[in-house]
Amino acid sequence: MTALQLPPGSEGLASLAELPEDDWLDRWDRIIVDPGIKERLVNFGTFYFGPRAGYSAVGLPIHGLVVLEGPPGTGKTTLASGLANQLAPIVNGGSLLFLVIDPHGLPSQLLGESQRAVARLFERTLPDIAARGRPVVVLLDEVEALAVNRGGASLETNPVDVHRATDAVLSGLDHVSEACRNVLFVATTNYVRGVDPAFLSRADLIERVDLPGIEAVAAILLDTLHEMSPSFSPDPAHLRSVAHGCVAQHLDARGLRKLVVRALIRRRDLAEDPRRLTLLDLEEALGDVYNLG
Repeated sequence: MTALQLPPGSEGLASLAELPEDDWLDRWDRIIVDPGIKERLVNFGTFYFGPRAGYSAVGLPIHGLVVLEGPPGTGKTTLASGLANQLAPIVNGGSLLFLVIDPHGLPSQLLGESQRAVARLFERTLPDIAARGRPVVVLLDEVEALAVNRGGASLETNPVDVHRATDAVLSGLDHVSEACRNVLFVATTNYVRGVDPAFLSRADLIERVDLPGIEAVAAILLDTLHEMSPSFSPDPAHLRSVAHGCVAQHLDARGLRKLVVRALIRRRDLAEDPRRLTLLDLEEALGDVYNLG
């Protein structure tokens, strides 16, 4: 990754990078989700950074906002960065800037400061980066921490400040959408009910990334096993049987890859030579997960 220096006073920004990068191809290729999700994401990005520029914002209201929602561990954040890398070679100029926002770097205990920090981000920092003239993809990870559902704001916090901060996100999103048509936001959330409805209403595309089904589980397990032994060739029926067990345990994509690690460390000989790992070892590790549950 070609990391770039963050601009001065860029509170709330976690990183800024120039894409594409070959090292990021795995972030797209090895995240196993419904192929339709990937196709729609790339198609929207292609349209957004291409033909969309010639259309009226009134006749075709596009906010430049994609939302990926679903349970933890399903690959939403990795998929978002992978999408940016996929779009980079096909946008004008063949590269783009990828910006990650830290949602926890903006809220403040000081009355009104969260609102001011969010406003500075959307009204000054992001437009300054967009003014460089490059396409920009902005990752809003865990967006429920930034665009809090005002209808469910806890009275134990400062509800006035929560409302104001969310208001600032909404107005800031509108401002960037109008003034910086080269900026695409990709937001992720594990808890879509915690995101303000007005934020979701601005989304041009909302995709649910759910727990993997049997076929996806088998593909994820096989991909992880191939990481350690490229020649690994399991019996398809046995692999499907293990996949059934994983689905029954409601394992997410991250949990599936961790299952392989758990199987690996159950015995010293496997830890020393991961290529010896078998589906029987995975079944035994899955039994451990079952007992823990």
